[in-house]
Amino acid sequence: MRKKPVRKKQTALVAAGTALFVSACYTASAQQSPPPEPDAELPVAAAGSTAEPVREGSVRAADLLAATRSCKQVSRGKYRTDDGARADIPVCATRGAVFWKADMDIDCDGREGKACNRRTDPLFQPTTAFQQSDGRQLDAENLPYVVVPGASRRWDHTEHDVTGGTVAAVIHRDRVQYAVVGDTGPTDLIGEASYATARALGINPDPQRGGAGPDVTYILFKGPKAQPIENHRAAVARGDELARRLVSQN
Repeated sequence: MRKKPVRKKQTALVAAGTALFVSACYTASAQQSPPPEPDAELPVAAAGSTAEPVREGSVRAADLLAATRSCKQVSRGKYRTDDGARADIPVCATRGAVFWKADMDIDCDGREGKACNRRTDPLFQPTTAFQQSDGRQLDAENLPYVVVPGASRRWDHTEHDVTGGTVAAVIHRDRVQYAVVGDTGPTDLIGEASYATARALGINPDPQRGGAGPDVTYILFKGPKAQPIENHRAAVARGDELARRLVSQN
């Protein structure tokens, strides 16, 4: 479950004692080995790499953005991207999908690894809202997943056929990354995805200093899910099919 009431990139705003604690944790993490290379099956590129990422699917980012240009708001209210920010992000709907445009904070929760643990992420939690088919927690380092706001009066994702394994297309600039819904967060905040999602999009995945500004589009497709949730190839195949269907309707 997402636990970031204050965006980690803005830790300068927290109390001095907390800032010292975060600084100490970051120093300790810098002494570790570099984050592991992406899983061989994941079409991702390390943040900062000059190499082009492997293209996911056949639908261009521009076509997906055009299909979600108009917003029919389905949330009863709007969301904040960070604690203290203005609530100005609606959840919108189009045929076969819901979507929003927000920032990206980094979710490192779930299975502990070299890049995601209590030393690299002082707010690390060892659980995710949804689990793998074998009962294990999701692996934020290697599984592209997105976080949805917890169900509330403002918006209940389950009423729109969105739950664990729902396939998402995440767009940043000219890149498209398919992912699954893997975690839930606070009921008033929006805009977060796993370490692996950020890395694949060329966004700094560091859980403390990484993330992106408010130019990330999240499209969550209703209907068939990726099965099992941890199978990224299934998410890409399903996502490309649903993305082609979405753009063809617009």
